[in-house]
Amino acid sequence: MRRTDRLFDLILILRDGRLHRAEDLAAELEVSVRTIYRDMDTLALSGVPVAGERGLGYMMTAPITLPPLNLTLTELEALHLGMAVVGEAADDELKQAARTLSAKIDAVLPEDRSTPPSGWGFAVYPFQDAAAGFRFMPQIRKSIRSRQKLAITYADEKGARSERVVRPLQMEYWGRVWTVTCWCELRQDFRVFRVDRIRSLNVMAELFVEEQGKSLADYMALSHSEGAPKPGTA
Repeated sequence: MRRTDRLFDLILILRDGRLHRAEDLAAELEVSVRTIYRDMDTLALSGVPVAGERGLGYMMTAPITLPPLNLTLTELEALHLGMAVVGEAADDELKQAARTLSAKIDAVLPEDRSTPPSGWGFAVYPFQDAAAGFRFMPQIRKSIRSRQKLAITYADEKGARSERVVRPLQMEYWGRVWTVTCWCELRQDFRVFRVDRIRSLNVMAELFVEEQGKSLADYMALSHSEGAPKPGTA
């Protein structure tokens, strides 16, 4: 597992607000306790609202969800797409400008925002990774509104691909990484897919209706329990 993926998984585990021992985190992510200590230091220095210490455990002190900005999701997407392009430019001056712009935007966001402060998303997630999934976001947004099923090809953290038919329910933003929560017809369960790992996507003509056990409300209820799926779960 890449370190950026592991840091993302740590955030998802800690978002439940509970205290997690380093030993338990290490076992779940299949790394050493020392690696967890280093990762937690990285998240804290990057501005992710985590608290704790070695020997006791760690917890997130504020939720990570889409912030109450005066920007629409489409505007936010456009902003980060622009920074993604500039951040991958060959011009060092432009790259630095993208970084300082990111820091300035973070500085003026309201204090109760749930996107991580201090530009941690820039440091943890290269813009190249985030930009990989932007091309599919218009179709995903449209399908959520129209309740159209999607046929996707998805690559897990090891690169293994699978074909899925899903019901898209909502999109979320995690510091330049976007996810889409779906009902997966292959697994007959909820799945949260990282948009940057979607390799192909087709909007199907087939529509879906809200069914008990398969709705966004059902997923939100599940997300408050330990059974909530993590992004990328096959």
